[in-house]
Amino acid sequence: MPRRRALLHMGLALAALPQGAQAAKPEDALRIAWRDAVPDLDPYRNQLRTGFVLAHHLWDCLVDRDPETFQIRPLLAESWRQEDDTTWRFTLRPNILFHDGTPCAPEDVAYTVRTVLDAGTVAVPGLFAWLAGAEPAGERDVLLKLRAPFPAVLEYLAMVLPVLPRAYRERVGAAGFAQAPVGTGPYRLAAATFPDLLRLERFDGYFSGSPKGRPAIGRILVSAVADPLAELTALMSDQADWIWQIGPDAFAAVSQAAGLQALRGDSLRFGYLSMDAAGRSGAGNPLTATKVRQAICHAIDRAAIVQRLGVVAGRVLDTPCFPTQFGCDAGAVRRYPFDPARARALLAEAGVPDGFATTLVSYVLPEVGAAVRASLQAVGIAAELVQLPTAAAIARAEAGAAPLFLGSWGSYSVNDVAAILPQFFGGGPLDYARQPELADMLDRAGASGDADLRRVLYGQAIRRISTDALWLPLHTYAATYGMTRTLNARPFADELPRFYLASWK
Repeated sequence: MPRRRALLHMGLALAALPQGAQAAKPEDALRIAWRDAVPDLDPYRNQLRTGFVLAHHLWDCLVDRDPETFQIRPLLAESWRQEDDTTWRFTLRPNILFHDGTPCAPEDVAYTVRTVLDAGTVAVPGLFAWLAGAEPAGERDVLLKLRAPFPAVLEYLAMVLPVLPRAYRERVGAAGFAQAPVGTGPYRLAAATFPDLLRLERFDGYFSGSPKGRPAIGRILVSAVADPLAELTALMSDQADWIWQIGPDAFAAVSQAAGLQALRGDSLRFGYLSMDAAGRSGAGNPLTATKVRQAICHAIDRAAIVQRLGVVAGRVLDTPCFPTQFGCDAGAVRRYPFDPARARALLAEAGVPDGFATTLVSYVLPEVGAAVRASLQAVGIAAELVQLPTAAAIARAEAGAAPLFLGSWGSYSVNDVAAILPQFFGGGPLDYARQPELADMLDRAGASGDADLRRVLYGQAIRRISTDALWLPLHTYAATYGMTRTLNARPFADELPRFYLASWK
């Protein structure tokens, strides 16, 4: 959409707000508006980035990762040591309390591990494939058992293993916990009109010495809105103090608005196009032919997408992983320069010289879907673009009903290839390749304690993924934010907003 037309629509939306919309701001409340309402407040039962953000405010993990240096530091655990290749001992801090006033004990950690190992209870079981179990080992110690040596264990513990309260969750049940969860984090859930409005309050019983610190802001109000325009409207009409993942037109509008600021930060996130190489979406799917997928890779003008997205995009990406992640071998990848003539030739060689019709499912910015659809149309592929909310699009992809799928992946901020490749090529619900040999390669890489062997195996996997055109990385994303000028809230490179570090000016 041209910028002038987008800004006009924004202005019309603002003008259409009811007179009562300018309600007084609640005292000491940070008002957040985002469009990805979490379908479930249990941190293990959704895979949205918004759920990930909430998890780091309502819960704590055993360890924390410094947002500046990425160094691992104590959180719930005051110390730890590796006892053998597959056993780690963690000693919990004394006097840690859950929000309901009960102490956090080693049995809570063991219960958390048992919960996530029950694959039916977690949204992304692949994140915990390295875990074998956990058991209390004294009043404050817990032993964590791994299936095999796993060099990225502390990264994962810092990002994706918030500790659950056994007694409370067993008492209220999984469904009750999802509506009224309890954690140890710096904020607690005070009220919810699920899932449209969440009210978080500073937890007065939060333990001293936490690297997260005591929050300066007393309350957080989280509103789920329908779409990017509603999100922007909330900020510009003083109904929100903070929004994120805004498109280029919204970024420009916020930059020009009095009293607001638009910020841009680094991110581990990048966009991708998944292609149904395994034929999960139906028999006779042309995408099962390697040359068809290679044609699609050559057909898409990724540089034009980056230019079109402006401040939202970073750069064109060739690797199916983020360059800083351990094991992301740029030298192993096969590259696909933009070449429509080559794309048409490959389609002819594949027996579909006149192209074919298919479906392109997307939840990323509409500008990306429109650009990809236009590129495919130029070589004869008629792709019906189905733009859906994030959760609905992911559900469709997991069901095997997305022949072409546009998404983005931030690796749960884990700076290791193990946080991305097994999710899409390890046999899980988002795997549209279904190559057992590739999945085995990734399993062996993830289980090896030999860093050099891991690099070799990941390199081989990247070569296979790119040569067979199983996936097309598109571009890196910059994290974009809009907020009031009265708010101090710095962006961090791992795309994890830390409101417990924010303050009012």
